[in-house]
Amino acid sequence: MFQRRGPAEDRRGVVVASPALDEARLLKRIADRDLRAFETLYRIYHPRLTRFLMNMLRRPQLAEEALNDTMMVVWKRPEAYNGTSKVSTWIFAIAYRTGLKARSRYDEPVEDHQAETRASGERGPEGELGQRQVQAVLMSAMGQLSAEHRAVVDLTYFHEAGYQEIAEILDCPVGTVKSRMLHARRRLKGLLAGELADWL
Repeated sequence: MFQRRGPAEDRRGVVVASPALDEARLLKRIADRDLRAFETLYRIYHPRLTRFLMNMLRRPQLAEEALNDTMMVVWKRPEAYNGTSKVSTWIFAIAYRTGLKARSRYDEPVEDHQAETRASGERGPEGELGQRQVQAVLMSAMGQLSAEHRAVVDLTYFHEAGYQEIAEILDCPVGTVKSRMLHARRRLKGLLAGELADWL
């Protein structure tokens, strides 16, 4: 028999609210024009949205502008969040649409010269060099995908979103997400086959 899970508890047995619940509460406070709540939410999403939009747009200044536009929508229209999805799904959907608009205004290919030197910040010092090398090759290969395919790969591998959540973010059918992922994987496999062999 499965036991029903109760609220999450920390090591001392104190009930801890889930991050999703905390974020929903922050949105309610933002709707009441609570600037501190907005600053807290901004700090939570800044690194996540920066990575997502950089992978999508490949241009730091454009990604930063899209991020700020995204969070401005959150500040101005927090009541648009209806609670039918996770707060993160709602915010990433705004970011995706904002990114597409930004890309359409500046639709020229731009090489990211800092991609090879940008550390992930999530690895210990032991594996940092190898991780940077693999990441540089991966980012270079991802740069050859369309923005739509990069978004699916980024949300899957860097933000651990499932196909249903990605479909909500990108406002498309789940089948389209699966198709884009299949295409992206095939393309990346071909691009990475030889290059990653040195480090695997």
